[in-house]
Amino acid sequence: MSIYVGNLAFSATQDQLTEVFAEYGAVSRVSMPTDRETGRPRGFAFVEMESEADEDAAIEALDGAEWMGRDLKVNKARPRESRGGGGGGGGGGGGGVETTAARFPDLVRVLAAAHCASYTASMFVSWVSQRDIQPF
Repeated sequence: MSIYVGNLAFSATQDQLTEVFAEYGAVSRVSMPTDRETGRPRGFAFVEMESEADEDAAIEALDGAEWMGRDLKVNKARPRESRGGGGGGGGGGGGGVETTAARFPDLVRVLAAAHCASYTASMFVSWVSQRDIQPF
């Protein structure tokens, strides 16, 4: 089982986190996800320890504790939830176009209308400029 560690300082390192959790037992792995675009830490981590008793002790001691100027959020990590199909291109973290359309049909209609209006306006400007029509 993994431990979720949230509200980490962005300057925290895997070695520092390992050192903190090692006070409660043997640490087998520390994972600190980074942002795909920037490569910067995302402010949370997952820690795996050798035994469940060690995990429980670490969670009990560190949840809410202040470390590097921040109050840690430490608990058992939950399994990752399925984020939907992501198909249709442009999913990028929200479950895909189909999921967004199903959840926000009014927003999709407004965006489609705005796109149509924008396209129509640009076509009109192009048409006017080709004919040298003067404004009133």
